[in-house]
Amino acid sequence: MNQVNPGTWPRLNPIWCLLLPMIILVGCLYLVPVINVLLMSVSEPHVGLENYHRMMSARGPLRVLFTTLRVSAITTVLAVLAGYIVSYAMANVGEMHRRILMLGVVIPLWISVLIRSLSWMVLLADNGPVNSSLIHSGLVSAPVHFVNNEIGVVIGMTHYLLPYAVLPIFAAMRDIDQRLLFASRSLGAGATRTFLKVYLPLTIQGAFAATVIVFVFGLGFYVTPAILGGGRVVMMAESINVEIMQTLRWGFGAAQAVFLLVITVVLVRLMAKTVGFKKGLGS
Repeated sequence: MNQVNPGTWPRLNPIWCLLLPMIILVGCLYLVPVINVLLMSVSEPHVGLENYHRMMSARGPLRVLFTTLRVSAITTVLAVLAGYIVSYAMANVGEMHRRILMLGVVIPLWISVLIRSLSWMVLLADNGPVNSSLIHSGLVSAPVHFVNNEIGVVIGMTHYLLPYAVLPIFAAMRDIDQRLLFASRSLGAGATRTFLKVYLPLTIQGAFAATVIVFVFGLGFYVTPAILGGGRVVMMAESINVEIMQTLRWGFGAAQAVFLLVITVVLVRLMAKTVGFKKGLGS
């Protein structure tokens, strides 16, 4: 009988030995449930693509889908614009002021989204501080309805997602070589031209990453639309909860969840290719 020399056995890369426990954990806690959701979306109540067809053709699900995309898009634009302004201020002030601004950005992340949504509901109520200030200043003669509509939802979501827009944009701004800006100014370009031709192109990748991150987070929002929307602004996360917990149409709820997952994967993949995560990871 031929004997195998132990010295000729293939050796396992030590890196894979370290990654194997994490891969198994992710497979058990993430991939298995996702696969079950995928199977449920095409098997409940009948085998086929009935749930996806209903999601793309029925008026109610389409309205929920368009509301989700519209609110997420508006929130993304506002959060990225505000985040760019805040990041620009942080990148061009002294160290002490930068730390203060950073604290103002990071501290809200420590507060529960439920508490923040309820706080905005109090602030934006018809008899709340915001409306009272507008009426006393003479800007309006009657309270403005900020809650129980998309306006309140957009305000609450923008406030929550602002830090996720600031951090990647600020990281891109901190990496800019200031000598490029000095060179542009020394060659006769004004401040506006330098910003448009030099500064903005150097920070566009950070802004794009912030756009994808904020939009993906916005797609899955549940608490803020439920509270500030008052049941009138139904987004897909809330619709999934209703389908699973109340109407017990698990297959249709799973199909909506799969749709959100596909959008998320596509956007993250697009961000990885555009921003260059592979290069950053050394591949």
